[in-house]
Amino acid sequence: MINIIDELSLEQIDALKEVGNIGAGHGATALSQLLGKKVTITVPKANILTVDQIPQLLGNPNTLVAGLSLSILGDATGKIFLLFPRDSALHMADLLLKQAPGTNKILTELGYSAIKEAGNILIGAYLSALNEFLGMLLLISVPSLVFDMAGALLSTVGIEMGNSYKVICIETKFIDINEIIDGYFILIPDAASLKAIFQAIKVK
Repeated sequence: MINIIDELSLEQIDALKEVGNIGAGHGATALSQLLGKKVTITVPKANILTVDQIPQLLGNPNTLVAGLSLSILGDATGKIFLLFPRDSALHMADLLLKQAPGTNKILTELGYSAIKEAGNILIGAYLSALNEFLGMLLLISVPSLVFDMAGALLSTVGIEMGNSYKVICIETKFIDINEIIDGYFILIPDAASLKAIFQAIKVK
């Protein structure tokens, strides 16, 4: 499959990274409101990676992750994943369920539901920031949450687009007093959507 990201200039890649950084900041604000406590973030790291490089970023293909996946609809289309490594997913469950750090050793049904709700809110805030910044209407489909190995979770993307297909990865650390939660936004826009985004931010 032809990958439009292969043809991007450094200026275009920097613009995509800046858009991702703004979205991550809004995600931290939404998480703070959800938890009723201040959550800060480190400066997000934005990278252009191939599909088969993402599991290595998380540790290795066997790393267990909680992954939300959904489709982007509206003025731009594509896919988005929000991935939490196992320990971060359990920390998130502790926070959301207002339990002491380390309470959750496995992801219970209640924790599963809480993470899905938080992930939906985070992605919604992320796209809301992009809507405002880009002046575009971006909508999301109903998300699905899977707890699986990183390699298995991303295998469907590799099958559909190829393991060498390049995507945009925004790595963010959400921090409160007790815990650090690693989150990874994986953006997979299609060619037409990238063109619309660059027009919106006045990048040729």
